[in-house]
Amino acid sequence: MNRVRLYWILQILGWGSFAFVNVFFASLSEGISIIQAWAFVALAAYYLLSTHAFRHVVKSYDWFKLGIFRLLVQAILALLSLAVVNVFAQILINVAFGTLNPTQDFRALVIAVNLFVSFLYYAFWFLLYFLFHFLDNYNNSLKYEAKINEIRLNHLKSQLNPHFIFNALNSVRALVDEDPDKAKTAITRISNMLRFSLMMDKKQVIDFADELATVKDYLALESIRFEERLEVIYQIEEEAYSYKIPPMMLQTIVENAIKHGISNLVKGGLIEIKCREGLSEELYIQVRNSGYLNPKSPKAKREDGSGHGLENTKQRLQLLYGDRASFRIFNSGNQFVITEIKIPKQRVTLD
Repeated sequence: MNRVRLYWILQILGWGSFAFVNVFFASLSEGISIIQAWAFVALAAYYLLSTHAFRHVVKSYDWFKLGIFRLLVQAILALLSLAVVNVFAQILINVAFGTLNPTQDFRALVIAVNLFVSFLYYAFWFLLYFLFHFLDNYNNSLKYEAKINEIRLNHLKSQLNPHFIFNALNSVRALVDEDPDKAKTAITRISNMLRFSLMMDKKQVIDFADELATVKDYLALESIRFEERLEVIYQIEEEAYSYKIPPMMLQTIVENAIKHGISNLVKGGLIEIKCREGLSEELYIQVRNSGYLNPKSPKAKREDGSGHGLENTKQRLQLLYGDRASFRIFNSGNQFVITEIKIPKQRVTLD
């Protein structure tokens, strides 16, 4: 179930139950009129709106990223403020419904009790919300760890599979006699890629420069195999190097462009990698490759995200950034396929 929908269901059920219980016990003890019942409903609606406003503040200012001491201090002060305002709201509600009893309701003891009870209700709500947030983050963390493991295995199985290594080694073998220095460089690139893949631990993000270095090693090896059939263009803005991105994300896109684009063209083609910073501090990554994405073909279905490579990329972006990141793949005319990703610069969270 969508988290926002679940939140509102719990809010309505919780404060609706609050109104029902108050009306029920008031009717048992001394009887209650319709107007008094609606006054309880109005109070429950106020609790719902005020807690929702409190939640907005907590999320907007990232309270759960604060240290425990500062979080406790801010929470207590906020809960006291909510309780004080709630007492005034109760008076206004009673005035609006004509249920105010000045002699009784303005007594110091009654006001103090209302203040204390309101504080308890808000504190209980905050504890439940904190628990929900903690469990949800823990669940997302587990899903992310599982996805990282799956991606690592898939990468070792598909990207650095025997077929790929066979092609790379064949390219190197052809260079041993013709150009020994170039052969040594190719072997170094293979070693770099193997080391990077095997050392890719359970990291959420890595430096953009590290990911780009691996992509360049990969494309340099493919250039040996394709020779003049492969043209590679890099357009990387300097600001891009200040970002961190999910490991193997750009590598997966480029590999997809080679396998499903360049490899299917007799004359080969172009791979162009563009990275730039947006106006709101987000990184835009665009990979343009020669080819055509046919939505009706099985291969295209794999390219648009149903295959394990791009689908894993989309799921990782969702887990790491939620709606702040985006992914899309589409045709640019009849000659090129474009894959675009947007990544925010803000710190990665799993909330």
